[in-house]
Amino acid sequence: MNTHNSVWILDDDRSIRWVLEKSLSKTGCNTQTFENGDELLHRLDHELPDAIISDIRMPGINGLDLLTTIQEAHPSLPVIIMTAHSDLDSAVASYSRGAFEYLPKPFDIQDAVAITQRALEHGREKNEKSQLSSVNETAEIIGEAPAMQEVFRAIGRLSSTNVSVLITGPSGSGKELVANSIHRHSPREGKAFIALNVAAIPDELVESELFGHEKGAFTGADSVRKGRFEQANGGTLFLDEIGEMPLHLQVKLLRVLQEKKVTRLGGQKMIDLDIRIVAATNKELKKAILNREFREDLYFRLSAFKLTITALTERPLDIIPLAEQFLNGEASPNLSDEVKSQLLNYSWPGNVRELQNVITRALVLANGQMIETRHLIFDDIQLDDTTDNYEQRVFSHTDNAIHFNKKVLDPESTESLSNVVRNSEYRTIMSALENTRSRDQAARLLGISTRTLRLKLQRLRED
Repeated sequence: MNTHNSVWILDDDRSIRWVLEKSLSKTGCNTQTFENGDELLHRLDHELPDAIISDIRMPGINGLDLLTTIQEAHPSLPVIIMTAHSDLDSAVASYSRGAFEYLPKPFDIQDAVAITQRALEHGREKNEKSQLSSVNETAEIIGEAPAMQEVFRAIGRLSSTNVSVLITGPSGSGKELVANSIHRHSPREGKAFIALNVAAIPDELVESELFGHEKGAFTGADSVRKGRFEQANGGTLFLDEIGEMPLHLQVKLLRVLQEKKVTRLGGQKMIDLDIRIVAATNKELKKAILNREFREDLYFRLSAFKLTITALTERPLDIIPLAEQFLNGEASPNLSDEVKSQLLNYSWPGNVRELQNVITRALVLANGQMIETRHLIFDDIQLDDTTDNYEQRVFSHTDNAIHFNKKVLDPESTESLSNVVRNSEYRTIMSALENTRSRDQAARLLGISTRTLRLKLQRLRED
């Protein structure tokens, strides 16, 4: 059962539950309140809300472990994490485990309501796209360029084997899609395909994410949690950005791969593994080995078969077919000849991921009409989106397009450069949030990752 606009509120503080319940009810939300996480999880076995608001520190299971459990079972369910103990570690842990938003206490109730409304809208968008997403996940990768034809042949050769595969290529080139295709064309089809982006997880959490943990293994480990190895048992584990794994964890990963057994943190039991490893990186691992940043023995363990994905600009034959695939079906608008020409002449520093973002934005702006050049918004950013290279871009709406203009420092102003940059960044981010329907959309519009956007918002709050 799923009640429309249903919001569950979890907090051991009765006053917090009461004020959120009353405020959200006034907006038409159907609310339920819970004093502890175990009670909520029990209800979740029989009913699914549209959003959850949860405190971190509570008796029984804490909010972060609860978040992890919910994400594993219901990855599309938005969860808002709130806490009176607001610090960077809590924020990073919340977002790394998949929180929709992090809400420090005390909070403005109107802000809480607005965040909840965005979470509900985000959930609706995901539900609307779920059917399409499931189709895309099982769709064949496409490519007419000779380099992609080689990839297809390689996948064919790998289809009857269980050898480990190392996929190399620039960010955004489609490495996870290739890994998924390897899985689906292997004897493990129908079993779990579990993906972990090593670079997106804080170093102190990677070990727990990979190997799991027992109750009491460390502070905050209030319940047993299976790691990605256990979750993928019988199927395929995809380790993206493997080159970013810390050296001390590379040793432990190598041991698991050699022994084909895993032990949870804080545990003693050896768990047998039947698993295929597919790893990916945009780094030159041989250079990393020379720099003592990556273990040579782990490299050879992972690269029984090596597969290289070239940058999109090196396979122009694939640009238009990919763009048409991202249009999402026969009912979608067509690309004008001018648009095709512009797509072919662009350098695509963000590769396939950037192309998908450009087409997604164009679909919104075209509103069912033929996509023209005025609907194209290119990211035009440096590849390192964690820097502040984008911060001087501000939005203006002209002829259904968005242009970026640089803010000029007034010679008469006494305002420091750092304040100008910070204020410009704030206005840019707020404008993006106001002119999009979700944080994911805002991040795509800014040309940064959702995680980077969340961390920037947290920093701005602290300032």
